[in-house]
Amino acid sequence: MLRQFLRPFLRDRFLHLLLLIGLIVSFFVPFAPARWPDAIDWHTIITLSGLMMLTKGVELSGYFDVLGRRMVKGFASERQLAMFMVFGAALLSTFLTNDVALFIVVPLTITLKKLCGIPVTRLIIFEALAVNAGSLLTPIGNPQNILLWGRSGISFAAFIWQMLPLAAVLVLSLLILCWFFFPARALHYQAREQQHQWKPRLVWTCLVLYLVFLASLELHVERWGLLVVAAGFLIVARNVLLNIDWSLLLVFVVMFIDVHLLIQLPALRENLPGVTQFSSGGLFLLGVGLSQFISNVPSTILLLNYVPPSMLLAWAVNIGGFGLLPGSLANLIALRMAGDRRIWWRFHLWSLPLLAWGMLVGWGLLTLLR
Repeated sequence: MLRQFLRPFLRDRFLHLLLLIGLIVSFFVPFAPARWPDAIDWHTIITLSGLMMLTKGVELSGYFDVLGRRMVKGFASERQLAMFMVFGAALLSTFLTNDVALFIVVPLTITLKKLCGIPVTRLIIFEALAVNAGSLLTPIGNPQNILLWGRSGISFAAFIWQMLPLAAVLVLSLLILCWFFFPARALHYQAREQQHQWKPRLVWTCLVLYLVFLASLELHVERWGLLVVAAGFLIVARNVLLNIDWSLLLVFVVMFIDVHLLIQLPALRENLPGVTQFSSGGLFLLGVGLSQFISNVPSTILLLNYVPPSMLLAWAVNIGGFGLLPGSLANLIALRMAGDRRIWWRFHLWSLPLLAWGMLVGWGLLTLLR
């Protein structure tokens, strides 16, 4: 049991890389480990922990197999199914946030591979890109929008209105790519999966715990909600807790600490105040570029110390979610859940061109809308 728990930590090369980066950077900034816990967004860590337990519970219940089998029967071709999943991921992310949307669609997508042989790696990449595109539409679609909306003082509808052109173009672009890169080949249902057994009791337990956890998040008592979820699985299905990729949580913890260390580098601390003098184009490029290396949420937090929560900043950091893997934490979640080593480099074959397209379209639309 201990070996099963430790195996992901020992094999996680990305975690090892983050630890190495943190070690190197710590030589160039004040060494104050006592401050590191304050750099971690514990709300995000707790939320991810609860969602990982709940989605793993549904996955091990076998219900995704049942749902996937019904979906396969409802679509005639790979193209139709792929476009449905990508659009569904984008839509869910607008009101469930990009991370939560991935916890729903990625396990379901992995199940589809067993039922119809659809190219899962490519589909998960498109879903990761879709939640980044869809979530930018609303103030509650992702963490950076929550921050920007709270600081801006504009209404919920006004925020959606300012983000609508960019979201529409990017989601439509992804659907067009789906049309060309997923064939119209007919889906063939694998009959040998028809007798699959699932566990209704575990599914209902997950549903009840999910509602409890959502309520705890709403009431800002998420720690108690997490304890209830963990206790529920200890009683009903302990194997759920053993099969979770706990190293993913450590990756996020180390990433927050790395960002905390990076922004203390003298070069950044001395030059960031000069951001207030940047032109619109310079600020746009900075928002996109900074997101590529420290992720768009920390970039938003950092830049809001120097510039107002404008439409330009909102578009820049959201476009910055595409491109390199660290651009958005949602990218990391999707690729880790895929469980395919090849997906890490394949992701960039799609995300980097989409970053370039997003920057071109975004700047063009901003120029037109001024």
